[in-house]
Amino acid sequence: MRLLIWMAMMLVSASLFAADKKYPVSEIPLELLKNAHAVKRMENIRIELVSSNKTVVRRTYAITVLDRDGAGFAALEEPYDKLKSVRSIDGWLYDAAGNELRKLKTKEIEDRSAISNISIYEDSRVKRHSFGAPAYPYTVVYDVEVQYNHSFYLESWYPQEAENVSVMDSRFSVVTPAAYNLRFKAVNYSGAPQVTTEGSKQVRTWQVKNLKPIVRPFAAPLWQEMATIVYLAPSEFQIEGFNGVMSSWQDLGAFHAQLNKGRDMLPPNIQAEVVRITTGLKTDREKAEALYKYLQQNTRYISIQLGIGGWQPFEAAFVAQKGYGDCKALSNYMYSLLKAAGIKSHYAIIRAGNSKEARNILEDFPMKQSNHVILCVPLQRDSLWLECTSQTESAGYLGSFTGNRKALLVDEAGGRLVNTPRYGLAENLQLRTITGKLDGETGNLQATVVTQFAAIQQDEKQQVLEQTTKEELKKSLNEDLGLATYDVVNFSYEQKRGALPHIVERLDLAVNRYATVSGKRLFILPNLLNKAGSPYIAEPERKFDFFFDLSYRDVDSVAIELPEGYTLEALPAPVSLKSEFGLFKSEVKLTGNKLLYRREREQYAGRYKPEKSADIAQFYAAMHKADNARVVLVKKE
Repeated sequence: MRLLIWMAMMLVSASLFAADKKYPVSEIPLELLKNAHAVKRMENIRIELVSSNKTVVRRTYAITVLDRDGAGFAALEEPYDKLKSVRSIDGWLYDAAGNELRKLKTKEIEDRSAISNISIYEDSRVKRHSFGAPAYPYTVVYDVEVQYNHSFYLESWYPQEAENVSVMDSRFSVVTPAAYNLRFKAVNYSGAPQVTTEGSKQVRTWQVKNLKPIVRPFAAPLWQEMATIVYLAPSEFQIEGFNGVMSSWQDLGAFHAQLNKGRDMLPPNIQAEVVRITTGLKTDREKAEALYKYLQQNTRYISIQLGIGGWQPFEAAFVAQKGYGDCKALSNYMYSLLKAAGIKSHYAIIRAGNSKEARNILEDFPMKQSNHVILCVPLQRDSLWLECTSQTESAGYLGSFTGNRKALLVDEAGGRLVNTPRYGLAENLQLRTITGKLDGETGNLQATVVTQFAAIQQDEKQQVLEQTTKEELKKSLNEDLGLATYDVVNFSYEQKRGALPHIVERLDLAVNRYATVSGKRLFILPNLLNKAGSPYIAEPERKFDFFFDLSYRDVDSVAIELPEGYTLEALPAPVSLKSEFGLFKSEVKLTGNKLLYRREREQYAGRYKPEKSADIAQFYAAMHKADNARVVLVKKE
């Protein structure tokens, strides 16, 4: 009898214990585990616009981390500043079976300054926490509430914020006064939001369930084309006593013009300096370039972000006195210098960066999408664009950081989207000439390589030249050329500034065992330094477009002096590929004792449907094969 009672009690206890379990991994559908490093088990985001200067956001979510690569998705990082406060943070950790391991203690939350290495002062701080990895898989749950002291921007909804994350359930609700004109744009979401009421307030709710992980494919389109997103933006807003409208780009530009008003007054000594610099110069371009050089020589970029200062520039007089400023302050200072010289210019707000996402904004949905400011000087024939944070860049060149995209130009009428300079096939060049001599006994090659990099193809090289020592540069050259065994004997660089800058790189290389010696044969790979990567494999079920957003042209010419006493046994056939998405040509010739090789490669910017997968795969496979084709020489008997 006692045994039966004990067994019954154990069953009840086990039942109660099971009821306490939360988010056991066994409840995750199998289809959500494939290609996933983490699974968002639950997410509930509620945004409430309380007033024009108060927005409260509460986020409750559970993330199951499946492996080491998913650990970053479980870490909490909540930035805050003068315009945003963190009201509360709670957290829990669960094991794979759903047992609670521990609850977050307030003292475990790290609170530190979030000042970046380019700032001398910010009011930014961040609260951070990570439970760590007791054993994979595990689940973390966080409940966070924050308050924004403005309505300038509203948090958007990204149920899948990165690849290799699946979603079981994510819910996004926005609460506004019934009469409030909430602007939103939903992408990859079927149907309209559910609309309900809470007293005098209106609630819009979006929800998704069972989203499989997105694996970013080759030549992927923008993330917003692959994932579900709901963008939010206010119609009217307030921030630190400034009121604005965001219903159009013109309205948003007018708000920034309001922030800049009266901040262009220069001290008398700087006005006199402007007169001195521009006296004797005939054209506005000459004057603008001279004043830009003055800016570069007398100021430096340092970020200061305090409240509205994240959007409002410091006064020109401040920069004149201190000699530094952020992108807004330096652009406004340059604007003021030009104004003093009688030259018109425009503040240009832009999304900077080298990613595809940075080069593309939502043109049909005005909202805060920028992180940088540059300056545009309209001239009689063309506009002169100025990157005012750089002390080395040439006037008129923007490069990969702000070129090839839209900018919000602020003028008397407000704002309008315009194109920044475009760098395409004719500008983005890499032209390389290689001459060398091959040793038939060892297969070693002595070679001189002269490469001209132009426009965007020179950007990374320019940064390296500016930021590394000669010793560091040689070390990187000895690691990055893609040859098995080699040494950079000598190297030099020549930089040509201008609206289309060039860098000429000269390398003397000693390449050990460049040619493979096998008995009486020499196997030579004529394509020394510019091989295509792994061939693209066709995706019969590809869902997303191919998106190549930059065009470029490479030309390689190689001349290798061959050792005496060898004859030709095998020579790769010429290859000529021409398609809507690229061009490739290669040809190898033997002239006397010289092996001559020429390669041309053009990549065209464009968007191509998934049905082009087989054609693109065929193009890349043929290019890869040609790049790795060898010449075979045989020693004379």
